[in-house]
Amino acid sequence: MAAFRFGFGRLNFHLLKKRSFLLLKLIAFVCSVLLFCEFLIYYLVILRCNWPEVKTPAHGGEQETLEPVLKAMFLADTHLLGEVRGHWLDKLRREWQMERAFQTALWLLQPEVVFILGDIFDEGKWSSPQAWADDVKRFQKMFRHPGHVQLKVVVGNHDIGFHYQMNRYRIKRFEKVFNPERLFSWKGINFVMVNSVALEGDGCNICSEAEAELMDISHKLNCSREQEQHPGQCGEGPPLPASAPVLLQHFPLYRRSDANCSGEDAAPPEEKGIPFKERYDVLSREASQKLLWWLRPRLILSGHTHSGCEVLHGAGVPELSVPSFSWRNRNNPSFIMGSLTPTEYALAKCYLPLEDTVLTTYCAAAGFLVVLMLVHLGLVASPVLFGYKLLRKFKTV
Repeated sequence: MAAFRFGFGRLNFHLLKKRSFLLLKLIAFVCSVLLFCEFLIYYLVILRCNWPEVKTPAHGGEQETLEPVLKAMFLADTHLLGEVRGHWLDKLRREWQMERAFQTALWLLQPEVVFILGDIFDEGKWSSPQAWADDVKRFQKMFRHPGHVQLKVVVGNHDIGFHYQMNRYRIKRFEKVFNPERLFSWKGINFVMVNSVALEGDGCNICSEAEAELMDISHKLNCSREQEQHPGQCGEGPPLPASAPVLLQHFPLYRRSDANCSGEDAAPPEEKGIPFKERYDVLSREASQKLLWWLRPRLILSGHTHSGCEVLHGAGVPELSVPSFSWRNRNNPSFIMGSLTPTEYALAKCYLPLEDTVLTTYCAAAGFLVVLMLVHLGLVASPVLFGYKLLRKFKTV
């Protein structure tokens, strides 16, 4: 009897040890999948991105960089969800994706300045003061950055509302948090950041003030270009660099549609031919011409459409529509990496992990766990044992 109890105890110990070992393997597998999908995949994907080189022709046919280069990141349409339309699970998933992507990009790529081209928030146009404060707190956590990296933000229609929704209170609330500069110069490069929501052209007070501010910026830029021939004509203060500006805004300049856009992040084929509505999808023809005439930019970057596109305006001025940075708007988010000098620039697109890739990985891992548990419970044969029996069967035949 004692021997039977001893044998039964050893059997129980063996089963307990086997189950504990299986549990440890399952925990290790689940942790490995989580680590890969929530951390490592961002490093593996963004590590493939490199800053484009800005080079100008030198003597002897060789290429060399002649001026200091500013490394700038451009992203758009983060659309942080609010309390009205934001489900907690949607917030958790998509905002974690943006936080990990942004923090990984900062660590790997080391940009000097980051520009976000509007629609920071999804519900800024109607959020209450408390909801606004909560959204701002989450944004500051997600897009935290070291002191040597500058973060510049352009206002979008979801931040303050479309023209008929915006008011001074929403504009001041946005400016109090982000303190946007209309004209920003660094390393000899001028950036003009436009409130494109205020370019309605109907003479409203906010629109008139925005246009007057742009005309003043236009005067300063023109003076900077002419200061070599007419020094001292630009008034008080240090003169601006004599460089054509980079124009940054939320709404794209006028174009009929995305029909001529191409690339893996362009709009879906069924949406490309849909005509754009002026003052809603793009700026009006009139406002677009004013910006080109007043500022004479060498490059334009915009957001709003959530899809990538490159078009030429006027005398060949390129505009890039920057796709959304969030999985909520795209399966394949991305951002633009720009290497800029006062006279040249080079741009490259850096893609983030596909949401489909992460979901497929989780589904495959879940399927593997289900099969493993069924094998352990003896409900299905082990794939290895099944393959061995099948091989023996063929050998005997």
